[in-house]
Parts: sequence; structure tokens; C-alpha cells
Amino acid sequence: MTVKAPSGYAAIITGAGRGTRAGGEPKQWRDLRGRSVLARSLDAFAGFDRVVLVVHPDDMARAIRDFAGGVTIVTGGETRAASVMAGLQALDGQASHVLIHDGARPLVSDAVIQGVIDALQGGAQAAAPALPVSDALWNGAEGAVTGTTSRAGLFRAQTPQGFTLDQISNAHRLHPDDAADDVELALKAGIPVAITPGSEDNLKITFPADFARAERILGTAMDIRLGNGYDVHAFGPGDHVWLCGVQIAHEAGLVGHSDADVGMHALTDAIYGALAEGDIGRHFPPSDPQWKGADSAIFLAHAADLARERGFTFGNADVTLICEAPKIGPHAVAMQARLAQIMDVDPSRISVKATTSERLGFTGRREGIAAIATAALIRA
Repeated sequence: MTVKAPSGYAAIITGAGRGTRAGGEPKQWRDLRGRSVLARSLDAFAGFDRVVLVVHPDDMARAIRDFAGGVTIVTGGETRAASVMAGLQALDGQASHVLIHDGARPLVSDAVIQGVIDALQGGAQAAAPALPVSDALWNGAEGAVTGTTSRAGLFRAQTPQGFTLDQISNAHRLHPDDAADDVELALKAGIPVAITPGSEDNLKITFPADFARAERILGTAMDIRLGNGYDVHAFGPGDHVWLCGVQIAHEAGLVGHSDADVGMHALTDAIYGALAEGDIGRHFPPSDPQWKGADSAIFLAHAADLARERGFTFGNADVTLICEAPKIGPHAVAMQARLAQIMDVDPSRISVKATTSERLGFTGRREGIAAIATAALIRA
């Protein structure tokens, strides 16, 4: 479940560093279980009205290709502080609060994000997650322990770090030099910062071994969603029907506000159901004349895109058409291919089949066609 941020809350995701200590290409662009580190970091903030992604100038084309449309993309500066300032300037007063998050922290949980929001909503001027230091602390030099340091009152800082937009923007203007994080700049500007609960899983990928640890965490944090859909359309005047995106000649048509593709409507509702996003009517109201006679591929593509925006991939989808006629078997493979094309998935993940109702009920009397569908979504 993605956190739904209050109105006026924005997020800045920093991804302009080079991340050389992790080895290979910049760490934020490396693959982590089928998605880039940066994509996973962005997924966590999908419930924010405004998200600004800060990237290195060399990565701008890639960022536009991967993320354009869902976020505002800007180029960063030579330091972290300069990159954050570029993100703050992109918001340009269009938010009341902002959460600033390291793009190299791809496993931040809803609970960590919500904790920061709750603190800000509760009156804190700034808030950031952290974990108390539990290990003994040593001083060392030349490979030897030279002393010890008390761990009392010490915390390991994490992100996202939340602020009122005006205050953190002013802090960056007052102290343009680089800092370890935005909390350091806030403290220099006299802004009190509340500590909220962090998480051991909210690691910042820095070294090659961190990728292995992140993969182990993802292996125990898979989110699987199931949704079902059901739809019915009556026969009416016409000489063809649309079923699962395929036009089939028939002695009658199907009556509906759009093209009445009963199979595609059921599958679309199954996807929306898995996402807890209601049904087609919520997103494409039949009272809106622009959808009269519309190609149902528009609805299905929207549902599939919404699932991907939330970080889900398709496990599989199964559609069953219930009718006495027309015959579905000769068209099932074409229907499978068309649905896969619209959803941008491999056809092997789509099933289309048909059954009759043994001449019982409205489908048995050839008064219309019904369809049921199931969709499985997976977010690793």
C-alpha cells in the first residue's frame, strides 16, 4: 500500500550522484530485482501530488525515457545541497511541505514515510527518521583501536527528511555550502527537528554488498494483489461484437456506452480491484459523453499503466467469456495477443477461454454475454 500524502505535500528524490563506491554504473540506475534502484525509490512516493526527481545532466535522457509524465525531472548540481536546492526551486512555492529522500534508499517503507508526515501534521517544523546506535563505537587509526566513544544519544540518520517548504528553502539559501543532509542545514538555520522511527530495511545502497542485502530484504517483502471483475452486456442491433479487443461477426451487437467489450471491461475492473481503485465507472464515468463508443483498450491500458506506476508487474490474468454464441475458440489466441499488447505483457501471462451456461439464464437464452476475470499483481 502506498502512502497517500496530504494535500500540499511534495517529495524530492535525489539521484544526481555518481555512486562509484557501489561499482559499475551509478548505483541509482542499477537493477534491483527487475527495477532500477531509483524506480523503487520513486514508487514509494507515488501517493504524493508532486514529485521532483533530481538527476545528473548525463542521465537526463534516461530519466525522461523512464519517468517522464509521472514526475518533474530537473538536473542537479555538483553537491548534494546544490541538487536539493534545484529540486526546491522546481517546486517554486507549489507545496506547503516537502519530504526529501535519497534515491539510493529503494526500500523505504510506508511506515517510515507516514511517521514523518504524522510528525509534521502534529506540529513539528521538521522531522526525520533515525535509528539509535546500538553498536559500541571506537576511535581508530592505522588499523588499531585508539579509544572509545559513548553511543548515548547517537542516532543513524535516514530519509525522507520532512520540512515546511519555505523553511528548508530558506535554510539552503542561508547555508549554500554542502552538508551531510538537510537536517544539518535545518539545524544551522535554527529549525528544530523531530526524530521519527526509522527502519533497518531502509538502507542506503553504498557498497556492492548492499545490493545483496537489498535483494534479501525484497525476498521477504513481496506484495501480491488479486482482483476480480464481472461484466454483462445485452445483445442489440448490429452485425458484430467486440470481445477482448477482437471484432467478431455476429447476428447482433452488444449494447453499451463504450464499445461494450464485456471481456475487456471485466479484466479492467479486475486490475482496478487489485489496486483498490474501484471500477471503470470511477475513472471513465458513463455520464461523460467523451467515452460514448470509446475503444475499451483505453480503459484497459489505463488500468495496466496505473498498476505499473504503483510498482506492480503482472503475474497473470484470466478471462472467461460466458455465452452461447458467437464461438470464442477460433478467436481465443487473437484475443490473448491483443490483451497482451494493450497491457504490454507477454501473451503467456494472459488466458482467454469461454464457457456456456447450458442454456440457462440470460446467456442461455442468448440475450447477452457475461464475463468474469481475475488479475494477479506482484510488487517485489
